[in-house]
Amino acid sequence: MQSAAQSDVVLSVKDVKKRIGGKMIIKNVSFDVRSGEIFGFLGPNGSGKTTTIRMLVNLIKPTSGDILICGSNVQRDPEEALRHIGCIVENPEVYSYMTGWENLEHFARMQRGIGQDRIAEVVDIVGMQHRIHDKVRTYSLGMRQRLGIAQALLGRPKLLILDEPTNGLDPKGIKELREFVRMLADQGMSLFISSHLLSEIQLMCDRVAIISHGEVLAVGAVDELVNQTGSYVVWQFDDPEAGRRLLAAEQGIRFVKEDEHRIDESILAGLKEAVITSMDADRITALVEKAVHAGIGVASVQRIAPTLEELFLQLTEGESIG
Repeated sequence: MQSAAQSDVVLSVKDVKKRIGGKMIIKNVSFDVRSGEIFGFLGPNGSGKTTTIRMLVNLIKPTSGDILICGSNVQRDPEEALRHIGCIVENPEVYSYMTGWENLEHFARMQRGIGQDRIAEVVDIVGMQHRIHDKVRTYSLGMRQRLGIAQALLGRPKLLILDEPTNGLDPKGIKELREFVRMLADQGMSLFISSHLLSEIQLMCDRVAIISHGEVLAVGAVDELVNQTGSYVVWQFDDPEAGRRLLAAEQGIRFVKEDEHRIDESILAGLKEAVITSMDADRITALVEKAVHAGIGVASVQRIAPTLEELFLQLTEGESIG
């Protein structure tokens, strides 16, 4: 994990608020994005994600608070701050009647010092060498997404902002995007990814901010946040009722009902009459020994980590997402 030193912070959002029509829709939002990390901005549609992004790129002004990009204030020195950013808000803006290369030439002309060499470089980065001279109207959604990212990379940004980048992509396109994003981070770029897809954020991101109703509820490493919800321990006993009685006699063990957990059904499919508990995984060994001494056979026991979705539901008291 990156150091949290101030020099390592690419984007700093401090106590940002936004009032629209007398209503406070963004409330004291604060977080930092560090160099070379993939930072997820997670929340349901309407939670304030896109409004926040529009403030990050100076499309709308915050009511109060500060947004710093590589140390420059977006409101006081927008030109200096925004030169470090590449951004795709919602769908990439491209011209279907032009080729991919012609699109990139068009956008390169809007920025200083970007020539044919840089265009060729970004084409290579996004892996579009074989299709870049085809008309954009022949591209799949995934290819259009790549072209949009190539456009955002033209100015050599230190921070790439992607708003709902997996929208409309098929599973193959999502996997390719995930690998591509990781490659950029490995090369030192910071990525800020807004999404309502919990599973994708969990797979893609190093750290995450969870936003609901314009308020950031939690910020932290994905694994650390997920572990706050506690683990599931799934037991399979030779005698399920005897095993259940043994566990019920212990302090600090809670039985989890079928409609309460979000464990993948494929995991449970082969476990007949599995007993699902919420408990400290450190106690497993002692409880297995206790069951064996009591003559209760333990066919299997496994710890299953919770998901980001469960943390989200816990933080938002059951608000749906997606």
